[in-house]
Order: sequence, then structure tokens, then C-alpha cells
Amino acid sequence: MERRFFRSVRPGVFSALKLGVLFGLGLAMVYLFVAHPQWFSDPAELRSELLSWGIWAPAIYLILYMIGPSLLLPGAVMTLAAGLAFGAVRGALYALIGANIGAVTAFATGRFLGQDFVRRTIGSRFDPLFDRLARHGFQIIFYLRVFPIIPYNALNLIAGVSPIRFRDYWWATVLGLVPGTILFACLGNELWHPTSARFAATLALLAICFASAEYYRRRAGARLYVSYEETGRDSSKPS
Repeated sequence: MERRFFRSVRPGVFSALKLGVLFGLGLAMVYLFVAHPQWFSDPAELRSELLSWGIWAPAIYLILYMIGPSLLLPGAVMTLAAGLAFGAVRGALYALIGANIGAVTAFATGRFLGQDFVRRTIGSRFDPLFDRLARHGFQIIFYLRVFPIIPYNALNLIAGVSPIRFRDYWWATVLGLVPGTILFACLGNELWHPTSARFAATLALLAICFASAEYYRRRAGARLYVSYEETGRDSSKPS
């Protein structure tokens, strides 16, 4: 009798928990948008906030990066803020640690919500991308980390509710974030000197990084075809 009771209650409990998570995330996002709207667009404002914490600034930064992606705080802004606040070397190190922690946290959030729950909520518009992630997860995530045509935050959650193996997601994230994160942190360090040679060199290296990722996609063929259209508006591309 107990087993039958828990079997009947458990689905409702989990659904309530998932709705609670979504509600909590929504409230947190609203709070950030209202209380700190500048964090979503101005790395300099985020830098000032971080530096106000003194010696605790690195720890606060890592905590913010851990929860920020789940609250749609842009990863690029977070990485630029690291370069601005801590310099190129320490900023890149903190940003890499924070980005990986944030990616795992958002992935875990998506995995907890579950593909069935998300599918009931948003429909089947992401099914073509889910299908590709199931078959070519490492290659696709690696490409999208280096060439972020899908925003960092959205990609973490999409991967979490997709059938991709965590191992593929983890290693593609760890390796794929390295070039862009380091270069964006360096770019943040040079934002105060936009006419400097180092600023121009960083932009050039970013362009080379993105071009290399696109070359990799083209060489990999149709299995790495990923676009906004494929998230539901165009599911007819070849596999």
C-alpha cells in the first residue's frame, strides 16, 4: 500500500518541485533585472560591484558566475568583467573556473527539470537540436563554445534537457571555453585602452578563433549544422 501511495504521489511532487525551481529562477531574474539592470549590459558596472567586496571579490565573482547563467546573466559580460576587475591573467583564470562551474550548474538545472517537463512547457521546437546532441554531442557543444551562435546561458539549459551524455558535455565545455574565455578576459583588461595594439591584437585573435571554429564546422559536415532555425523553425536539414 505504501509503495502504491508513493508511486501516485511522486510524479506530482516532482512536478511541483520543478515548477518551484522555475518560479524561483523567474523571481531571481526579475530581481536582477530590476535591482541591477546594468549588470546585463555593462561590464564596467559589474567590475565596480565586484571590487567593492575587496579581498572577497574573487569568491563573490565565482558565486555570481555559478548562478548567473541560470539567471540569464550574459557569460560574455561576466568574462569581460573578470578582465576589467582582476587583469588579464587572473581574470582569465577566474572566468574559466566560473564559466565551467556555471555551465555545470545550469546543465544540472536543465537535467533536473527534465526533457519531458520542458517539452510539455515549450513544445517540440528543440527536438531537431536534441537529436543532433544525442548523436554528436561533443562536437556540437565544442563548436558552440568556440563559436557561440547560441548564447552561453541558453546552451547550458538546452544541453541539460537534451539526451547528451554529461561526459561529452563536460569535456567539450572545458576545452571549448578556453580560447574564447581567455581572449574575452584579455579584451576586458584592455577596454580602457581601445586604441592600443594589444586591444587590436585581441580582437584579431578573437576573429581567428571564430573563423577556425567555422572552418571546423564546415569540415565536419552536415552533422554539425546548428542554427537558430534548427531549434524548431527548420527541422528539414539533413542529419
